[in-house]
Amino acid sequence: MVRQVRAVRTRRALVRAAAEVFAEDGYALASLPVISRRAGVSTGALHFHFPSKDLLAREVEAAATAAVQRLVVREGAGGVAGGGGLQLLVDVSGDLVAAWAVDPVLRAGFELGGDPSRKSVQGPGRWWSEWVYALLCEAQGAGELARGVSPEAAAVAVVASVAGFGRLACGHRVRSSPRLVEEFWALLLPGLVAPSRRLPVLPGPRAAGTDRTPR
Repeated sequence: MVRQVRAVRTRRALVRAAAEVFAEDGYALASLPVISRRAGVSTGALHFHFPSKDLLAREVEAAATAAVQRLVVREGAGGVAGGGGLQLLVDVSGDLVAAWAVDPVLRAGFELGGDPSRKSVQGPGRWWSEWVYALLCEAQGAGELARGVSPEAAAVAVVASVAGFGRLACGHRVRSSPRLVEEFWALLLPGLVAPSRRLPVLPGPRAAGTDRTPR
């Protein structure tokens, strides 16, 4: 039992260390010895858990995907009552940008998906894109979208913008990324939401005091 617990801790340490190195240096320049030293384990232990750098990168992507899925589940369970799919999308996007800035595993998972030295078709970027598109299709079916709005075009705008805000946040080039997310939705929502529907509550400071407990 003790050995199993130690093995789990070692894998977690390796995944986090790998994520930090991948995010800093990129996949091609990332070195397994550097990763093992940062994790505080031997190279032998690293190769025991992950025989190749590609397998380690896939584990980082899987962990990042799981992190995004947890954000979706958490917001779906505690979102604004009656907010619908668009409210969920607004809430999750704000959380994702905030997490991007502080979670190296999530950040590296997205970056690995777009790394030119790899041809990854998995990872959080693909899952997030597919989820956003599916949610917007559901919103269209529920009458939440304005007439003429394409779920595909809207999904591209949301996915690209959220990724950009996340990169700005983690690069410390823009310290007000949450505010930018709020302003992005303030610009997009009036043209996205059907006139008969109430606009979703925006993320950021104005939504901070909102009671999101379903009644």
